[in-house]
Amino acid sequence: MATDIATRELRKPVDVAEYLFRRLREVGIRAVHGVPGDYNLSALDYLPKCGLDWVGNCNELNAGYAADGYARVNGISALVTTFGVGELSALNAIAGAYSEFVPIVHIVGQPHTRSQRDGMLLHHTLGNGDFNVFTRMSSGISCAVGRLNDTHEVATLIDNAIRECWVRSRPVYITLPTDMIVKKIEGERLKTPIDLSLPQNDPEKEDYVVDVVLKYLHAAKNPVILVDACAIRHKVLAEVNDLMEASGLPTFVAPMGKGAVDETKKNYGGVYAGNGSNAGVREQVESSDLILSIGAIKSDFNTAGFTYRIGQLNTIDFHSTFVRVRYSEYPEINMKGVLRKVVEKMGTLKPAGVPKISNTLPDNEKNSNKQEITHSWLWPLVGQWLREKDIVITETGTANFGIWETRFPPGVTAISQVLWGSIGYSVGACQGAALAAKEQDNRRTILFVGDGSAQLTIQELSTMIRNKLNPIIFVICNEGYTIERYIHGWEASYNDIGEWDFQNIPRVLGAKDNYKGYQIKTRDELTKLFADQNFASAPCLQLVEIHMPREDAPNALKSTAEAAAARNK
Repeated sequence: MATDIATRELRKPVDVAEYLFRRLREVGIRAVHGVPGDYNLSALDYLPKCGLDWVGNCNELNAGYAADGYARVNGISALVTTFGVGELSALNAIAGAYSEFVPIVHIVGQPHTRSQRDGMLLHHTLGNGDFNVFTRMSSGISCAVGRLNDTHEVATLIDNAIRECWVRSRPVYITLPTDMIVKKIEGERLKTPIDLSLPQNDPEKEDYVVDVVLKYLHAAKNPVILVDACAIRHKVLAEVNDLMEASGLPTFVAPMGKGAVDETKKNYGGVYAGNGSNAGVREQVESSDLILSIGAIKSDFNTAGFTYRIGQLNTIDFHSTFVRVRYSEYPEINMKGVLRKVVEKMGTLKPAGVPKISNTLPDNEKNSNKQEITHSWLWPLVGQWLREKDIVITETGTANFGIWETRFPPGVTAISQVLWGSIGYSVGACQGAALAAKEQDNRRTILFVGDGSAQLTIQELSTMIRNKLNPIIFVICNEGYTIERYIHGWEASYNDIGEWDFQNIPRVLGAKDNYKGYQIKTRDELTKLFADQNFASAPCLQLVEIHMPREDAPNALKSTAEAAAARNK
């Protein structure tokens, strides 16, 4: 009776699940990834009435990877799993998203609040009556936790979690017990959108930081800009590209920042990764007397084994929560406002030129009569074949290191997992990215993945087929785990894999006349395929086996693996 009275007092009653899913749609989510389970089934019934599609993945780990890929294209994503067995399967993917600043709303269907209170011996539990153990596991890899156990605070917890997810660009964790799904809360609140704006910088402090930045910028003789992943994640690409355009300064990207700037601009200088850079790039960046470093993540693979040679005395670091000018740090200052004012107040600079980056083949490959496909030959060709606004996903391995040396057309989105580096990530991420691309006027989605990595998550092709997605997938067939071979165990059996018939796997997973497969073993065959306009138009799911020598790898991978091997000893 008390519940009925409380409901009658609401101006516009709405079920908790509907409130939650309508908020997801409000922030731009159109499809929800996950796997059904008995504790989330009733909640999933609300998706259609809230304007959301259910993806339905092969397993929760793949669903988490897919949500990650979707978020990197769409801006934010949602994942639904079930209590215990489901959510734990997704934890690896959520940890990767936390590590790499990817915003995912992770919703976990939980047992009835009464069952939890009574400590009942239910399936999917540890059998000890502790229903909070999994929440504690997720709290360390979530920037906010919303436990929807009380109708009085449900709306506030949902809105806060979604806002934190967006603003801090990291996963959040929301529990939804089965009895709370249908509980009524105030729906009038839905008329007011969640405030997703960044906290404003203190104007006086912001102006001071801008003046300090401009002082060093105008005093520098050969300043450069270096852009990294957090410029993408924390949504300052408009400011970064305006800075690049207005200043004319030589602009470089770190590997994780690939795709952050317009690489067709004349002042784009390529990828800087310490010893993994080409000589011209390395020399210009490391000889600069001022580096405007935007959103840096200085991890081992992102710096080619910590081989950056950039002194803090010559660096200004811009981040989402602070700006560091040389050795002076200014906390609680978001880079977005600072960068905008730097552009507005910068005035005229005298920038240096940059090394010319192009997709031309190196001389030794241009005149070669060899037919085997090598990395030094492949990646310039890929750069020539890519189109404006493509989405390019590369597995952390030969593909990710190889893509560094391509010059992208405008508007290309690059997706990789350089910091977390979970093997097989890219196949799941491809599914999510391709779905988001379909929602964005069918942007072309392209995946490069090694044969070893593909074997972990290849079943997600089934989800792509069922959702009528048309990515172009290149599987690099080189007999196993190349990056691991270069780190340790060149001839060891643990770096070998079984040989799969990749081009026919999609047919086993449900593809019929909506699929084309190719097996490419020579340069002439690949050149011909790239020239095929029907293939390039991505009319259906396509998978291409590219057979490459086992021992071949990009130079950047070799140097990074060598550094990793030395550290491991």
